[in-house]
Order: sequence, then structure tokens, then C-alpha cells
Amino acid sequence: MTSPGSLENRLALVTGAAGPTGAAIAHALADAGAKVILADMNADRLDELCAARADAFTPLVVDVSDPETVQAAWEHMREHHGPVSVLVNNAGILSNNKSEATQPDEWRKVLAVNLDGPFYLSRLCLPDMKAAGWGRIINMCSLAMKTGGLTAGTAYTASKGALGALTFSLARESAPHGITVNGIAPAYIKTPMVTEQLTEAQRQELLKAIPVGRFCEPEEVGYLVAYLASPMAGFITGEIVDINGGLHLD
Repeated sequence: MTSPGSLENRLALVTGAAGPTGAAIAHALADAGAKVILADMNADRLDELCAARADAFTPLVVDVSDPETVQAAWEHMREHHGPVSVLVNNAGILSNNKSEATQPDEWRKVLAVNLDGPFYLSRLCLPDMKAAGWGRIINMCSLAMKTGGLTAGTAYTASKGALGALTFSLARESAPHGITVNGIAPAYIKTPMVTEQLTEAQRQELLKAIPVGRFCEPEEVGYLVAYLASPMAGFITGEIVDINGGLHLD
């Protein structure tokens, strides 16, 4: 008997899949029955992940910030694997620089990856989703968009705020077609963004401020994505779902 949360016969595309959170998302979707395209620029890491789960994973090397590269990769993927039913825009880069320290090239790079990439892929996937009358787009936003950035910089915070607005716009546009579009606003997942790009003093101060007293595990984000992608979440759209251990309540 098929589970109500099953994604059997669905094709999912996860960007930023070489990182800990992206890999956890890919595993959660595959556990739900989906075939998963793992997209990232790190070809070696993609090969490792896909070799370990060749029955469910396929690698796709792509720079999401480059529209021509995205177009070519998407055409190749669609030709060989078919239309995407679930798109997870997880790829992102962090900048901790505040406004005066943010140079124009850094601003453009952060916005290109964190905002432009999700836009390029969403606009490519939506026609097939509309034709099928079913689809899921899940955007990885951030607590930074709700707080103005605690430790995050100006470019990162602005990119995630804009990604939230893109989520609302796409949700409004696509809801009549059986498509849901939601965002997830995590805070301090246990990834290199926390373990390497924050100082030990910053980490200890954050742990004091997080009511549950720990950082988020990548797998917890994966489970949430799998739920939002599932048939069970068909009445949830245009939402930004917090996963922050009680650090921010709204």
C-alpha cells in the first residue's frame, strides 16, 4: 500500500546537493520514493553521493547563477530524465559582511546564487508542473530574512528576504495549477556555515540564545522538505516555515 507521503514516480531536483543540507534533503526525498537529480558545482562530491545510492540519485553539474548554464543543464536533464515534479532551491552562499564592507562584486555574487538561481530554475520547471497539474517548489530561505541578520551580512540577508518574496509571488501565480511553493527559514544548521564561518565565541553565544540548546541537524531540514513535497502538504502554499529551535517566534 502506498504511503500518503509517497513521492513514488516523482522526479526531484535539489540544488546545492553536495553540501550537508542538500545531501540530507536528497536522501529524505529518495526515502519517500522520489528519483533525485543532485545539482551542484562540486562534481567529485556529487559522484560520491550518487555512487552510494545509484538507484535513486543522478548528478548534474551546474552553476545556478549562470542563466545559460542553467538552461543547458535543464534541457539535458529534461531530455534524459523527464519533467521535474519537485524543485528544491537549496544552493546558497553566505556573506557575513555588513553594508559598508560589502563590495559590489560580492553583492552581485550572493544575489546571483541565492536569488537568481531559484528564479531561473523555477521559471523553467513551472510549465511542466502546470501541464501536469501538480508540483512542488521549496526555497531555502533563512532566519536572517526575519531578523535583519543576526550574524549574517547585508547581501545574504537581502538575498534571503527577496527569496521569500519570490516564494510568495510564485505561490500566488501557481496555486490554481495544483502547485505549491513554500520556503523554509532555518537557523544555524550544523554545516560549515556554522562550524567554520562563525567563531567559537559566536557559536557559544548562539547556543545560549537557542531555547532547545543545540544547532539544527541537516536531516531535520530534509524531513521537513520531504513533508512539504508530499501529497499531504497540498493545502500549504505561500508559507515560510521556521525551523530554528525557538530562537525566533512569530
